[in-house]
Amino acid sequence: MARITQAIIPVAGLGTRFLPVTKAQPKEMLPLVDKPVIQYVVEEAAEAGITSVTFVTGQGKASIENHFDRAYQLEATLKAKGQFEALAEIQNLNQLLQFSYVRQGEAQGLGHAVKCAQVIAGRDPVAVLLGDDVFTGERPALGYLLEAYEATGMTVVGIQEVPLAHVSRYGIVNGPALPMPSWAVDCIIEKPAPEDAPSRFAVVGRYILTPEVFEILGSLPPGQGGEYQLTDALAEMAKRHRLVAAVIPNRRFDTGNKLDYLKACLDFALARPEFRADLENYIIEKAATFRSYHTEAR
Repeated sequence: MARITQAIIPVAGLGTRFLPVTKAQPKEMLPLVDKPVIQYVVEEAAEAGITSVTFVTGQGKASIENHFDRAYQLEATLKAKGQFEALAEIQNLNQLLQFSYVRQGEAQGLGHAVKCAQVIAGRDPVAVLLGDDVFTGERPALGYLLEAYEATGMTVVGIQEVPLAHVSRYGIVNGPALPMPSWAVDCIIEKPAPEDAPSRFAVVGRYILTPEVFEILGSLPPGQGGEYQLTDALAEMAKRHRLVAAVIPNRRFDTGNKLDYLKACLDFALARPEFRADLENYIIEKAATFRSYHTEAR
């Protein structure tokens, strides 16, 4: 079985939910403390054993390429000022992985974006990481999918259990008869109504795709919204009994959602020793203000 060393990260979306801040910068470059969101995704891939990443980009995404490229003038300035810790940090960005880029000329869905990268992926299985989903945890989220792939050789979707009221936001897979870390998927339904959902297990932004998925994507007609949906190809894999779900126990933040982004900013800052004590004190102060306000309101 081929070891997975390549990953695709689609970043061609327009980020309209964050306008106007995303008018001139990609949503993937929004900061979590002092790193952009996309850097956390790339670091997760590297930690999981990926050695090369292909970004599927679009218009206005040059800053992503620049972020992972060398910046010789900045490096020279940092070196001249003796700021060697900062110098090492920015030089490491270019050395994290091998980077390549393909353009998605027109926004035609996630399935189309992934298919654009096949020219680089070739006939090998690949990981796919969505550029606005970040996870915290002791292990990289992608690692749980790689384990399931190594055990089965099949296409894998990363899943997490969500509240019933939220199933209409996700692709939902059938649940297992008993709690288990991974299981065969018999069906996957895109954004079902709560009463039609086969479970509360939602597909979140991590995948392992075998070459068979690319073959299906090449023959699929446009789906919902006239776009080529990755979920449609995964549903076909489920019909062929070639799809596995792997539970990701890590905490997930959808940074394409404003509230989740704000929560992520707070959580990632609290994880930094230099900020933790002051932030905790600030949160305690704010909590006291909230309690006082609600007491007076009664």
